[in-house]
Amino acid sequence: MNHWLVKSEPETYSWDDFVKLGRDHWDGVRNYAARKHMMEMKTDDLVLFYHSGAEKAVVGLAKVVKEHYPDPTTEDDRWVVVDLVPVKKFAKSVSLQEIKDDERLSDIALVRISRLSVQPTPKEAFDIILEKAGE
Repeated sequence: MNHWLVKSEPETYSWDDFVKLGRDHWDGVRNYAARKHMMEMKTDDLVLFYHSGAEKAVVGLAKVVKEHYPDPTTEDDRWVVVDLVPVKKFAKSVSLQEIKDDERLSDIALVRISRLSVQPTPKEAFDIILEKAGE
C-alpha cells in the first residue's frame, strides 16, 4: 500500500464538500508530476486531504476506490482522475507549520515541493501526521 496527499483550496472544494458527495473523482490535475502520481495510485491506498490557501492544514483521511481513468472534465486524453472516498475528518487538523517544525518531516514533498497537488507521502511521515492529528 502506498500513501498520498492531495491538496485542495477549501473555498473551491473543501473536505465538507467531499463528504457531502461521499465519493468523487479527483479532477483538474494539470501537472505532469501530479498526473504520474495519480497513475501510481492503487485501490485502498490511503490519502491525506490537505486544505491549501489560507488554512494550510491536513484535515482528513481518504481512500482510493478506483484507479486512474480518463478525466471526464476534459477532452484532452493526457489527463486522468482517480476516485476517492472520505474515511475520517481529523478531530485536530495538522497545520503546515506543525509539519515544517517537525524535523522528521523536513524531506516530504509537502515541505519541499509545496505546489504539487498530488504527492506521495512515505509511510513513516504519513504515520507521524496521523499521530499529530490524534489518530
